[in-house]
Amino acid sequence: MTPPREAVTFTRAAVVERVPHGTRHELPVGTRAEITQALGASFTLYVEGQLVRLPGADADAIDKPVPVALTRAASSDGGDLQAQVWDTLRQCYDPEIPVNIVELGLVYDVRFTPEADGRSTVEVDMTLTAPGCGMGDAIADDVCERLLALPQVAQATVNMVFDPPWDRSRISEGAALLLGL
Repeated sequence: MTPPREAVTFTRAAVVERVPHGTRHELPVGTRAEITQALGASFTLYVEGQLVRLPGADADAIDKPVPVALTRAASSDGGDLQAQVWDTLRQCYDPEIPVNIVELGLVYDVRFTPEADGRSTVEVDMTLTAPGCGMGDAIADDVCERLLALPQVAQATVNMVFDPPWDRSRISEGAALLLGL
């Protein structure tokens, strides 16, 4: 059973991205929407027959707090960088699918290069569920932004790769159960 959607009204104008095209559009004050997904660092909203993605930093536009996922990365203090990076990746979502990009099997590889200042450059190879997905740049930007919030990360790069092509066999068992596959 699908949980009920929460109705919200924009209390200030905000720029959203259309899903799955990724084109930006400003929604004015008073726009009514329904939250379909509030995972990771953004909100997926249903507005006038269209899905849109609202960045978590603009959560106040719909009277919501900034998602914990955004504030957690910035407060991380040392520790195992590899574990922090994978935890951060598990907080990134495709706006159309309520499963994080790691459990969806979109992350193919993560590499770390130490820098002179003690921090590291992190390079992520990932794919999309469909090569033509318009949300690819938004997902990659979300990954980079969140990785750069980790104090031990000097630089972050996401490489979109399509070899091997993604298929459902890459989804974790738990994610497959959640999605009813």
